[in-house]
Amino acid sequence: MVHSKEWKEKWKKPEIEHGKLTRYNFLVHYPEGLVLGNYVDLSQFVYIQARGGVIIEDNVEIGPFSAILSESTIDNKLEKIVLKKGCCIGTHSTVMPGVTVGENSIIGAYSFVNKDIPPNVLAFGVPCKVIKSSKEQKDST
Repeated sequence: MVHSKEWKEKWKKPEIEHGKLTRYNFLVHYPEGLVLGNYVDLSQFVYIQARGGVIIEDNVEIGPFSAILSESTIDNKLEKIVLKKGCCIGTHSTVMPGVTVGENSIIGAYSFVNKDIPPNVLAFGVPCKVIKSSKEQKDST
């Protein structure tokens, strides 16, 4: 994710209260379970359920209407999610409990991420699958 120097100078950690929209219009349940890095860009109407723990490292971007769910009542999972430095989660995507998205990886829009995604890849789909590594992307240009 590339943001301007001006954006980074203005960025500050948002105030987050359980179950209330922030001033940036995203919502967190169990904010005590959320570790938020620097220069994180959470778009409007992102939902984070952090009861099982959610770590969002520096320079992560999460697109609008995405869900980060550390708890699933359907299969009774309560596990930490880790979004590594520089990864991007596309709009309307869902990340399920226990998943780690690797550093600098990109998750395409409308994806369902229920397994770990390695670093430096492009992945998308339902369920989410790795499509290209960053080496393959460089080779094809």
